[in-house]
Amino acid sequence: MKVCLLVLGLSLVLTVCVARSPYQAVLQHSRIRGRQQGPNVCAMQQIKGTDKKYFTNCKQWYHRKICGHPTMITYECCPGYEKIPGEKGCPAALPLVNIYNTLGVVGATTTQMYSDRAKLRDEIEGPGSFTFFAPSNEAWAALPTEILDALVSNVNIELLNALHYHMVNRRLTSEELRHGSSFASMYQDFHVHIHHYSNGIVTVNCARLIKPDQHATNGIVHVVDRVITAISNNVHTLIDVDDDLETLRTAIAAAGLTNILESEGQYTIFAPTNEAFEKIPPETLNRILGDPIALKDLLNYHILKNMQCAESIVSGTPMETLQGTVLEVGCEGDQMTLNGKAIITKKDQLGTNGVIHYINELLIPDSAKTLLELADGSTVATATKLFVDAGLSSHLTGSEPLTMLSPLNEAFKGSLTMTPDMRRLMTNHILKEQLSSKSLYHGQELETLGGLKLRVFVYRNNLCIENACIAAHDKMGRYATMFTVDKVLAPPMGTVMDVLKADDRFSLLVGVIQTAGMTELLNQQGALTFFAPTNDAFNAMPKPEFSRLMRNPQELSAVLKYHLGEGMLVSGGVSGSHTRVKPLQGEKLELGVRNQTVYVNRIPVADADLMATNGVVHAMNSIIKPLLKVDREQADGPAAPLRSAASSRLDSRSFRDDDLFQKVLKSRSSRTMNLSR
Repeated sequence: MKVCLLVLGLSLVLTVCVARSPYQAVLQHSRIRGRQQGPNVCAMQQIKGTDKKYFTNCKQWYHRKICGHPTMITYECCPGYEKIPGEKGCPAALPLVNIYNTLGVVGATTTQMYSDRAKLRDEIEGPGSFTFFAPSNEAWAALPTEILDALVSNVNIELLNALHYHMVNRRLTSEELRHGSSFASMYQDFHVHIHHYSNGIVTVNCARLIKPDQHATNGIVHVVDRVITAISNNVHTLIDVDDDLETLRTAIAAAGLTNILESEGQYTIFAPTNEAFEKIPPETLNRILGDPIALKDLLNYHILKNMQCAESIVSGTPMETLQGTVLEVGCEGDQMTLNGKAIITKKDQLGTNGVIHYINELLIPDSAKTLLELADGSTVATATKLFVDAGLSSHLTGSEPLTMLSPLNEAFKGSLTMTPDMRRLMTNHILKEQLSSKSLYHGQELETLGGLKLRVFVYRNNLCIENACIAAHDKMGRYATMFTVDKVLAPPMGTVMDVLKADDRFSLLVGVIQTAGMTELLNQQGALTFFAPTNDAFNAMPKPEFSRLMRNPQELSAVLKYHLGEGMLVSGGVSGSHTRVKPLQGEKLELGVRNQTVYVNRIPVADADLMATNGVVHAMNSIIKPLLKVDREQADGPAAPLRSAASSRLDSRSFRDDDLFQKVLKSRSSRTMNLSR
């Protein structure tokens, strides 16, 4: 057993040592997946309906998708091996022959034919040590006819130059083709540019190596999926000479980005065409073009910090831009996508310091937008319309530092007619400074355009402004920020006592409070959470019991204080797991959430978040009673319909020796419950 473990350990170490580069790691995975088919067999993933094949990594193996399209598994000889009739797998190493003959062995017969025609055969059959990036037969067939004709018509000198550009005068394995490296080709020392991606894909001038590391006696052949052309200009020069990018060229100059695009580096530029700029409303475009900061953010949002050839993308991946945020760069079949949209019209225009992909839509980052633009097309369309109808457009499109609290569409109920009250409410959804939710702290006060002060509550699971909790990431605009919140804001309207007096559902409670002598407590400054019994709650009590309580202010006060929690807790601060609140008198209250309803000691809250200047009121249609021990285990939902006699016994240790609870709990059980200290 120990020997087996030692052998296994050594094999893992050898695997790690061999699989040094990303390509080698993927190749090793393909060998492991193919070993049941015999020695030196590699599993490949082929996109259904195409000839495109990839060595398979773990993610692709389990997802069975590349660029959103399903794949099928094929098994082929790993590089350098071949089949023997009658034997399993690929047990034979390919015989080493010169590069010319190797082109035939690996199926690059068109490159072999053109090598003959260009008088290159003697060179690649003779002495030396070359690397040949050989276009596949399909790569030559994909060349436009006029380009191919130009290559083969000029006494073959153009064809020879083209083939020499595919060659490096030294042997380079995939291990040596490092990301970002370049090598002088055999055509006037023009460089070929290598990119070796973390998913195992290797490209030369954005052409993918589809059969790497085909060894020969005088070098090595890497079969590539396209014919590559010489590169001599940087990306700025490419933009400078293309009439389709005239507006982009002007914008780059105005933003002062020319030097960056002329400097050394490895950039990816998603270049908006003139058509892309024309699709933007003129007022928006003119505003951005006239604002150097917004314009620079806009352009930097189109530039990735690293170089991504189209062939390197096999699934959606977030990539950081020079602007600091990310773009989701992906693919759908043969199309490259940005943020899920197939807006790329031309790919892989290569420069010495990067690659350009043309796009027909302008990408506007949040940092270049007004509040109105931040809200456009989002999940807060109802709120946006109300802001506009309330006459607040100048604030939403101006340069004031503001923060807009935008409730989700589903937060609005009933009639949305624009009334003076509604106008005032929407005005109080805009704060007088630009904020980030990360800078908010518990107890902070924020002033609205309407002059109200709103409080910030920080909970373990949520960040809330009054009753409204933040439901999405901030959208930080050019001057202002948008917070998406889950509820329509309920600004505090007087003290807790004022809230109760203004609501007919609490008319009995108001009298009870006065009888208990607690009016001053509910009017004074502080932070209370009142689980306030409604008229229905009191009406559900046996009348003799209610009458007896009303005759005993001390017991009445104790009942009410069991419904009063210390500190402010809005419904958004109650987590799915147990949340506990210390009442002013009695054992802790157990809170939980189920199906978006808050429960207190397993009793549902009928109406949450009635905000007051000194607390918050949650309407309860039942009197809250202390939980039994068995109830405490599942305090975040409704009570079970049936309970055994044993489970109904009161755990005497759970509660204080309080005559009040003896009397209140009589309605819960027909038996007398004796409480001990």
